[in-house]
Amino acid sequence: MQNPSTPVVKQRNNPLHGLTLEAIVTALEAHFGWAGLAERIPVRCFSNDPSMASSLKFLRKTPWAREKVESLYGFMLRDINRTENGTPNNEVEE
Repeated sequence: MQNPSTPVVKQRNNPLHGLTLEAIVTALEAHFGWAGLAERIPVRCFSNDPSMASSLKFLRKTPWAREKVESLYGFMLRDINRTENGTPNNEVEE
């Protein structure tokens, strides 16, 4: 039970809030593929015989790699939003 005087911190602008690492890696793999992930984040778990289990094991033990994966996930979401809103990546809105 929470103390009534303690404010509840909401994370409205945090796209990672409530997501598991598995959900993030699954979405990235679906969007970029293993080869695309290995290109963007050069770690062996994405390039040499990639699997979800080996990737999750590595990312849970390696904070710098996990940060890169979370950052790439944020980039992917922004890119998808731009595309859905009609502003392709290579065009500048005037």
